[in-house]
Amino acid sequence: MTDLTALKYTAEHEWIALEGDVATVGITAFAAEKLGDIVFVELPGVGSEVSANAVCGEIESTKSVGELYAPLSGTVVEVNDAAVDDPSLVNSDPFGCGWLVKLTVDPAAVADLLDHAAYAELTGGPA
Repeated sequence: MTDLTALKYTAEHEWIALEGDVATVGITAFAAEKLGDIVFVELPGVGSEVSANAVCGEIESTKSVGELYAPLSGTVVEVNDAAVDDPSLVNSDPFGCGWLVKLTVDPAAVADLLDHAAYAELTGGPA
C-alpha cells in the first residue's frame, strides 16, 4: 500500500511520488471516482518533453473526457502500458498499478506542490 501522506498532489487531482529525480505520476482516487469507469488512457511518448500545467494526455470515462496535466516540467522516461491496455487499473488501483507516467524532473520543483493535508482540504476528504 502506498503511503499517501508521502506523496505530493496537484489541484488537478494528480499525485506525484518522487525518487531521486524521477517523478511517478498518476491521478488520485478522488479523481478516478469522479470520472467514473475509465475506458481510455492516452499518454505522451517516452522521450517527450512536458511542461508543468500543460496538457500531456487524455483520460476518457463513461461519464466524460478529461485532460491529463503535467504536474512538473520534465522528460517522459516511462509510460504505464498496462494502464493504456487496461484503463480500469486507474480506477481499481490509482496509487499502484494505475500509475500513468514517469518523468525526470528537477526535484526542487516538487516543493511547490500540495502535501497530503492540503490536498485533503481541497477535496474535503481523502486523496
